[in-house]
Amino acid sequence: MGVEAGAQAARARALAVLRIRSRALAVAVLPAAVAVILLAGGSTDHLVGPFWHVARWIMTPLAVLVLLAAGAIALVVARARPAVSPTVPIAEESAPDLYRMVRDLADRLDVPAPSAIALTPDCDSWLEDRTHPAHGPPPAADRDEIAGMRGAHRRSAAAPVLVIGSPFLWWMRVGELRAVLAPVVAGTGPSAHPDIAAARRFVRGLDAAVAVGSTPGRCPLTRGVCASIGWVARVLLRSCREHAAQMERGVAAAASERAQAVDYGLRIVAQEQVGLAYAGWDRLLTRVALPAWRMGRWPSRLDAGVVAALTELSRRDRLAEGFASRLGERPACDLLEEPGAVDGAASLLAARLFHGGPAEPGPDWAPVDWDEYPEEVVDRKWRTDAARLHRVLDTLGVSHTPDPTTPPPDGPTLSRILHHLSTPPAPDPEAAVADGEEAPQRPPAPDDGSSTGGAGANIQAEGEAEAEPPENERTATLAAGLTAELAREEATAATPAERTAPDAAFWDEATLPLFPLQPARTARELLADHVTAMVCCAAMDTAGATPGLDWLDGPSLLIKGERATDLTPRVLSLVEDGDPAPLRAWLLESGIRPEKPVRLV
Repeated sequence: MGVEAGAQAARARALAVLRIRSRALAVAVLPAAVAVILLAGGSTDHLVGPFWHVARWIMTPLAVLVLLAAGAIALVVARARPAVSPTVPIAEESAPDLYRMVRDLADRLDVPAPSAIALTPDCDSWLEDRTHPAHGPPPAADRDEIAGMRGAHRRSAAAPVLVIGSPFLWWMRVGELRAVLAPVVAGTGPSAHPDIAAARRFVRGLDAAVAVGSTPGRCPLTRGVCASIGWVARVLLRSCREHAAQMERGVAAAASERAQAVDYGLRIVAQEQVGLAYAGWDRLLTRVALPAWRMGRWPSRLDAGVVAALTELSRRDRLAEGFASRLGERPACDLLEEPGAVDGAASLLAARLFHGGPAEPGPDWAPVDWDEYPEEVVDRKWRTDAARLHRVLDTLGVSHTPDPTTPPPDGPTLSRILHHLSTPPAPDPEAAVADGEEAPQRPPAPDDGSSTGGAGANIQAEGEAEAEPPENERTATLAAGLTAELAREEATAATPAERTAPDAAFWDEATLPLFPLQPARTARELLADHVTAMVCCAAMDTAGATPGLDWLDGPSLLIKGERATDLTPRVLSLVEDGDPAPLRAWLLESGIRPEKPVRLV
């Protein structure tokens, strides 16, 4: 390990963690030591008498029980499978240039090279120890870490795996990726130190033991034993938590200090690309990929979509000007032999982690290319949502026409929704007086100064401003019906455990998705989405509009080749206020006929 200050601090914290392990071992051995002393004293006639005899009978079984318990806990801590991040492994044969770049980087940093490389569908990179026997067979000791490299770096049991965020490979250039990975690869130096490696193994074992103790579905006896082991592991984990956190900070500081000598200027520029890639990736997942996942389709080129999304951002946002000019340089994905296959695997893993989709493609879980996205996802989504909206209206007994005596149209129409959600106008008191009716009595004006602008008026005005408008009963009923209908459809879908591949994963299938993208939509948001879908269906069937894909906003409606950007506020005016006038004016301006029937799924 180097002489960096962070490395020395990390080693000191690692020794503190190991001291806690030693103290726990001493506590476990203490009853056995006392029992040995008592037995030895009795055999040599030094500790004789009734008191020592009773003490020997008590301490000997107690020592055996404590040793058995300590052995069981130590066995669980040593053998429990630590958590491992779900990634896409990259074999050396599929990315020789990438392995060569990482090897050269390790040579420049004078640290051991990572044992392997894997990709994660996220904008982050780290080192992960996968030397536990449960994570796979140990590598051969007589082989180089990376084929073709010099023998300076031999594969060792402590060599961690380098995990790289897949969006980095597609958006960043080769030099930028090398600069970003420099402090990550530099962390293999402190990680190879025996004290730090032992402390990390101990902490990971305790964490795995806690997981074992909280695993459901065990018999009562086994559940009690596992709960006891988990309690002891939690106590030890709490006692060394601060030291472990400070140790990791020291390792990170040492790695950053060592990496300053490698591409420092380029690393500053590359950090800007990290933030930009994160923004584009988050936008792509929430606005573009999530609607497809909900339709049972998964985009098979998510990483390539990041480039398109960020290029579109650079075109729209003046602050992002200049980023698109980088696209002329060699992208880091050229370091892969088959970037399309790797992108597909990372995209499927992203759908599994962020949405909880199946592990393998199937009839109800098929990939979709970006060229097919408008027809396969956008059009199907809008027509499916519109059909669901009309099913709920049929359940509520809503008429297809405002006048029940009028014959119904040949199919579902937008006019039915406009009429149902429109709030009837409130009666005008002045008009009622004009017709001879008595006007309603208003409460008398207070005489405490509020009518002249006193403090009472301010408080009353603030209370009226904060009060929410009364909820439209029709809107609330329809929104509740949509929520219930969607919940029934999701309940009939296959559970994650039923959709799991036969091979066991390293994470709990019941917890999928591990990282949900968005909270559940409210009833109002759900209704607004369905009304928007119905408007888009009417636009496509009566005005020649087409579905489109916007890289930053997801599904979009194209009218005469132009994206309709002013539809959402008009739909919200209808849903939230019961006012159809803005939407009707927009329909008339766009040439959309709401009384015409539309085609649904």
